[in-house]
This record gives sequence, C-alpha cells and structure tokens, in this order.
Amino acid sequence: MKRSTHRILTTHTGSLVRPPQLLEFARTRHKGEPIDELAFSKTLRDAVQQVVRQQTAAGIDIPNDGEFGKSTSWSLYVLKRLSGFEMREVKGANPFARGADRERFQEFYAELEGRGDGRDWSNVTRFDAVCVGPIRYNGLFELQRDIDNLKAAAAAAGVDEAFLPVAAPSSAIPDRRNEYYRSDEELVVALAEALRTEYRAIVDAGFLLQVDDARAAVTYDRMVPPAAFDDYYRWLARHVEILNHALDGIPPDRIRYHVCWGSWPGPHTTDVPLRKIVDLVLRVNAGAYLIEAANPRHEHEWKVWQEVPLPPGKILVPGVISHGTNVVEHPELVAERLLRFASCVGRENLMAGTDCGFAQEELNRRVHPTVMWAKLEALAEGARLATGQLWKAGAGA
Repeated sequence: MKRSTHRILTTHTGSLVRPPQLLEFARTRHKGEPIDELAFSKTLRDAVQQVVRQQTAAGIDIPNDGEFGKSTSWSLYVLKRLSGFEMREVKGANPFARGADRERFQEFYAELEGRGDGRDWSNVTRFDAVCVGPIRYNGLFELQRDIDNLKAAAAAAGVDEAFLPVAAPSSAIPDRRNEYYRSDEELVVALAEALRTEYRAIVDAGFLLQVDDARAAVTYDRMVPPAAFDDYYRWLARHVEILNHALDGIPPDRIRYHVCWGSWPGPHTTDVPLRKIVDLVLRVNAGAYLIEAANPRHEHEWKVWQEVPLPPGKILVPGVISHGTNVVEHPELVAERLLRFASCVGRENLMAGTDCGFAQEELNRRVHPTVMWAKLEALAEGARLATGQLWKAGAGA
C-alpha cells in the first residue's frame, strides 16, 4: 500500500456515476427485460477503461473501476454472487424505513422519497432479501470480469496501484431476513465465510481490498432507542470480530476499511459519535481507515485524532470532499482539512479521500457527474496545496 512519503496522495471511496451507455443496460435489467450480454460486457470494459483514465487525469493516485461492474448497489450486489437468498416484495410497513433520524424527520423523508423524478436519493427498497438456504459464493464470473477489466484499464493508464471495494459481512444485504439459519449470528458468520472468497481473489489479483461497512455506524441509528448504547457496542464489537475472521490471512497493508454514517441526504442528527466507536474501527485488521469527515455533521470529529493515536504503520484517509452536495469544495478548504489531520497523525500517515461514493446504487447519483469530476479535481489540488505546506515547512513529520 502506497504511503504519502513525499506528498499527500489521493484516492476516493469507490462508486462513481455510471455513464449513460451503462445506465441503459441497468434500466433494462430493472424492468426485468433481457439484455445483450456480449454488448454489455464490451460496454462495461470500455467504460472502466475510460473512468480509470478520467480519475488519473483528475489527479487521483489510487483509482478503481467506479464499481461499474456491480448491479443494484454497493451492498446488494452480493445477491448476484451468493446463493441462499430470494427477493420478496415488501408487504405493509417498509422495514427499511426506520431509525431515529427517520422518526424525528418523518415529513422530510416523505417529501424526499416522494419526488417521483426517477432519481430517488434514499436507500429505501421495496423488496426484502430473505435467506432461505445455505450461503455459498457463486459469483466468480462477475468477480473475475471486474478484476480483468480493472487490470486492463490500470495497465493502459499506467496505474501501479488500484482498489476494488466490497461489502463487509455486517453491511452485505442490509435488513435481510433469516428463515434458514438458527440465528442472525450464524447467518453473518456464513456470509463472512462466503465473502472470504471475494476478498482473497481481489488481493491475489494484486489489488487493494476496500471493505465498505456503512452499517457499522448506521446500526446505532436503527438500534438506539429502544436498545442502549452498550447493546449496540457489543453488536459492533462482534461484527468486527467476524470481519477480521473473514480477512484472516490477508496482509493488513492490502486492506482499506471504509466507515461512513450511511451518507443518505438526511439530517443525521442521531449518528453515533466517532469517538464512541473509534476503538472498534481501529480494531479491524486493515492498513488504512477511510472515515467520513467532510460533511457538516462530522467535520468537527478531526479532533478525535488529537486524543486517539493512530496505530503504528496505519494510514488515515479522511473524507475531505463531500459526495452529498453539488457545491464544489475550494482547494484551500481541502488543504486546510488535510493540515488539521496531518497535525494529529503525521503527514506520512495521511491520504486524501472522499466521504463516500457518488453513486452507491447504479441508478442513483448524489451529484451531477460534471460536479463529481470537479470535486475530484479540487481534492487533488487541495492535496497539492497541503503538500506544499507540509513538506516545505516540515510540519507533521
């Protein structure tokens, strides 16, 4: 894993807005209609080549494939790669539309999700994933296609390090229902065992493995109340153990762990504070930690790193660009944010990142694509400005 030894390096958290030609295939699939698989494979391969070139042109040092090969979303994609689940239409009250934030701001969410413009920014789905049999990994074709596409695109762009994002066991197929295993604990362990195949294959192919775990923080909003914080803390601690089990045998310096607070465009007044869970985040056997830090609900939490030491040899990748607003951050603000973190963890232990992905679902985007590229350019320019101050002055060394 690269380190910022002479300048602040740049990356992001994974999902990028799909190009129109890919979205046409996605819309056809969502209608339940067949697609031309050969045409899709070629379009996907070409799109990945283009998006890697665009990332490097924008100044991103460690790019990915934009998650273009994933169907549906950042977490539900595993339904296409795992056995044991079936989808059922939700009857009655929607089990996904819950949580303290939603309870307090019911009128806001009703308005947000009732826009009817085809670009619903919520993560609410009308189908329920039900586990009805043993969970096994059977997605090697799709996985190998993603690996091959990124490998070819990286080589063509002259990129020597890239990453592929995956879902953590706690985040894969969120709000799933269990009708097969004796307990949810047993189901999650089975998920971890199955996903280990994907994790190992990505690392063995020479890429960095990024584990996305929004549910690590979001579950607090879903549990408390009526549960207590201690109940949630025990839940998270157990899921960290399960994730580490799934990562066993993979060198930590090949692993990036991404935590956000769900990143839906809501008030987020009931998010769990970072300082209450940072010890568990750092317990994950990863070499780098990507943590949401740019939005107005969490930007102040850079101060946590004044009190909590980053473990030796680890890298902090704070979000210094928000995916949730079309306002493009000024590079000087990006640099200012990076300088704060450098003062806490040291310049060599820091990398510039984004809060979350720009299109967590293939038919869902957070910002306009032209704005997305402007934001990544601002990220790179801000990193250059911070580099000038950190290495010229020797600060944070």
